[in-house]
Amino acid sequence: MRHRKAGRLFSRTANQRKALLRSLVGALIEHERIETTVAKAKEARRLAERLVSLALRGDLHARRLALSRLPNKALVEKLFKEIAPRFRGRAGGYLRLVHTRQRLHDRAQMAVLEFVDYTPRPRKKKQQQEAGS
Repeated sequence: MRHRKAGRLFSRTANQRKALLRSLVGALIEHERIETTVAKAKEARRLAERLVSLALRGDLHARRLALSRLPNKALVEKLFKEIAPRFRGRAGGYLRLVHTRQRLHDRAQMAVLEFVDYTPRPRKKKQQQEAGS
């Protein structure tokens, strides 16, 4: 029985699992929206919610803790300067998980993980012209 055993193992070693989750959260902070499997999205959401809560504190210790969990200075800078201020009055629930489809080759259930205030950026005119023709 798995009583009181939190977290998913993903059939990976601890350092592989840590690298997977770091890369998912890094992509989430960079693009503000990612599509992955439901299980991976739920685990990445746990880590990302904690990072946003750290960023809301905004002090030096919180920044160092965030860097220890996500060792990319540019992403931590974006988290503290752009993402966290948008959630200033919010007490939690910074991310949305939307079930989307089943992946074709293995029928894995997919989901989109995005920040709750995510709005798609308008495409540039050049990209719109290429798509139209």
